[in-house]
Amino acid sequence: MENKVFHVFSALQAFVFLDLHTLGILSTSQASGLAVPDATMHPVTSTFNVLELMATGLRNRAHGATAMNERSSRSHSVVTIHVHGTDTKTGGSLRSSLHLVDLAGSERVDRSEVTGDRLKEAQHINKSLSALGDVIFALAQKSPHIPYRNSKLTQILQSSLGGQAKTLMFVQLNPDIGSYTETLSTLKFAERVSGVELGAARSSKDGRDVRELMEQVLS
Repeated sequence: MENKVFHVFSALQAFVFLDLHTLGILSTSQASGLAVPDATMHPVTSTFNVLELMATGLRNRAHGATAMNERSSRSHSVVTIHVHGTDTKTGGSLRSSLHLVDLAGSERVDRSEVTGDRLKEAQHINKSLSALGDVIFALAQKSPHIPYRNSKLTQILQSSLGGQAKTLMFVQLNPDIGSYTETLSTLKFAERVSGVELGAARSSKDGRDVRELMEQVLS
């Protein structure tokens, strides 16, 4: 079986600065799911190879200090693993993709006290996360139009969010009372995500855990 890893590492440093017209995505209908000229693809033969490349991407990732976090992520990280194989019984070709995504955190600029370039980064981060929320909402409502093209982030994640994809999302919460607003907003987003059904991979949960957490926060 041939395994390939597709990285957006070379674009990470500039990713949050780039608008729809500058980060090149040639197509979202390719067999690999998308075509990003500034990304790099590396063949791998072991888990160790994958971890090495992920470490390289982590080193390239943009970070910066804010009033809330001395090492705040100023970019989204996307690693896509493409797996190609052959069915030994039928001889048919098989292919699939696994996206590993670490999103930069949403932040309130009045609390993070960012200015200049950091402020621009925060605005782009929040805008892309808002676009992701719009896509999730449209999917949950079974809207005939899903606004994937409103953000580079949602264009890249399109193959993970629609069709027959299976998606797992983890959200992080800050138990500090000062982060009450961010925590509640995150839980509302998680509740929205839990209501999305993707293709044949139907959700077997009703979002009860998320609602219980929201009730705890509100109380």
